Amino acid sequence: MTSNQALADWVREVAALTQPDRIHWCDGSQAEYDTLVSDMLRSGTLLELDPETRPHSYLHRSHPSDVARTEHLTFVCTPERDDAGPNNQWLAPAEAHSKMDALFAGAMRGRTLYVVPYCMGPIDSPLARCGVEITDSPYVAANMRIMTRMGKAALARIEREGSFVRGLHSLGDLDPERRFIMHFPQELLIQSIGSGYGGNALLGKKCHALRIASYQARQEGWLAEHMLIMGVEDPQGRLHYIAAAFPSACGKTNMAMLIPPVEYQGWKVKTIGDDIAWLHVGEDGRLWAINPEAGFFGVAPGTSRHTNPNAVDMLEHDTIFTNVAMTGDGRPWWEGLSDETPATDWQGRPYDPANGPAAHPNARFTVSARQCPSWSPEAEHPAGVPITAIIFGGRRASLAPLVLEAKNWQHGVLLGAGMASETTAAATGKVGVVRRDPMAMQPFCGYHFGDYWAHWLATGARLTKAPGIYQVNWFRRDAERRFLWPGYGENLRVLKWIIERCQGQVNAEQTPVGNLPLHGGIDLAGLDVSREHMRELTHIDPQAWLAEMDEVGSFLHGFGPRVPQALHDERERAAQGLRQLAG
Repeated sequence: MTSNQALADWVREVAALTQPDRIHWCDGSQAEYDTLVSDMLRSGTLLELDPETRPHSYLHRSHPSDVARTEHLTFVCTPERDDAGPNNQWLAPAEAHSKMDALFAGAMRGRTLYVVPYCMGPIDSPLARCGVEITDSPYVAANMRIMTRMGKAALARIEREGSFVRGLHSLGDLDPERRFIMHFPQELLIQSIGSGYGGNALLGKKCHALRIASYQARQEGWLAEHMLIMGVEDPQGRLHYIAAAFPSACGKTNMAMLIPPVEYQGWKVKTIGDDIAWLHVGEDGRLWAINPEAGFFGVAPGTSRHTNPNAVDMLEHDTIFTNVAMTGDGRPWWEGLSDETPATDWQGRPYDPANGPAAHPNARFTVSARQCPSWSPEAEHPAGVPITAIIFGGRRASLAPLVLEAKNWQHGVLLGAGMASETTAAATGKVGVVRRDPMAMQPFCGYHFGDYWAHWLATGARLTKAPGIYQVNWFRRDAERRFLWPGYGENLRVLKWIIERCQGQVNAEQTPVGNLPLHGGIDLAGLDVSREHMRELTHIDPQAWLAEMDEVGSFLHGFGPRVPQALHDERERAAQGLRQLAG
């Protein structure tokens, strides 16, 4: 089925180990997708939703023990433990291979082995990278068609270039005690067993596009990042592209699909991607980005007409929903979508509030990016798009201002390395616990964070027209715990200031921790935000920031001598300035 001998040999070896009943090489065609869906409808793996209101859309219910990424069962397997770093769980490659070979032995008996060739990024882009996932899950094969450029064209590129990332996946018996996700960066290999959930099973996504790709990127001189990519077009038709990293629950998908407020007639937002960016230094000295994905694997709960109307519109057809609830007339439902009462919950039980949320909190949708009303054809441009600004975000009730500009690239890397979010009571039983998530890559960087930050610094040194780096916080609260900033579409007002700063059009107030908007710098026309609230939103408390710098310093020291001295120096300069400011 392929002229690539290494691929053919690998498929034979896997088949001999896993012993499937048959082998199917995926071609990525519509006919093949329709067959996969028909087979899953017959087996009960998928349920058809109302064909009138949700044509070509389906519901999948995963096992109740298999509903999210399993970070505690995820390993990076490098010959030396230090290369994986304290930010990863490590297992020696030989031990990992032995464990996984035993689990994969005979795991596909009675099933079909699907060979899924795919391309991460535009199929003809020199910045894209290819992979092959072997899986015994038709649900995975169908989702990979949506999420990647999967099939004949990808296989042809693999045969031309010769190299590809190998991904081996089996549902196994779905026993959490026999569930592992192993990454072998030096071998460009991923192995996953015991889970059918997206991030554990769609190996092109977090496993390839971040953990393995971050390792590849360091070797090859680029960056693989957990970032959205969006374009902001002003009324004059000038287009600026922004890459932004946010931890979970910070509105990344909403921002990627933002709809401008009514006061911003003529402004447009173009969606390139909502989750992952591959960033390369161009010949012109600028940073260029591609979205390696072709679809969205988004969290459903909380997605609504108020928070993200573009997302709601794109889910009206040709969508696979996972672990959402369902109404009596066969429509998908989740908390936040509407005031309706669903008929069945995510496990297929008659809805009863005593059983908890109707949709699982991590319920998902898989949909082609092209269905998003704000999707831009530039997402398919082989060269990618030039990045004007990089944004790091977090959820902080206090401390972090609405927007803060890094003084330079080096300072921007420090902002990213120290970025954090505060937990909620629902998650931890205690409000305000700060969790560091550098560049939103804590679960996804495939090697030592110290080396990763050094690579960021080295990348910046190669840029002659570096993007500005910013930190934003949409979640600042007042003394009564009320949000000070309305968020959602109004965030465009902050993006406008960022773009104006990058263009040198407006001045800023300099502080030891970065530059802030001057009074009136952010346009508040038509917005019910008082001057007092804006002062609070753009206020730096020297004593609080000194404590923050101490915590960032302790966090960095936890990664040992591999952390670049430049970050320690940058942190100390900020602390000295804060001490002077505090008097």
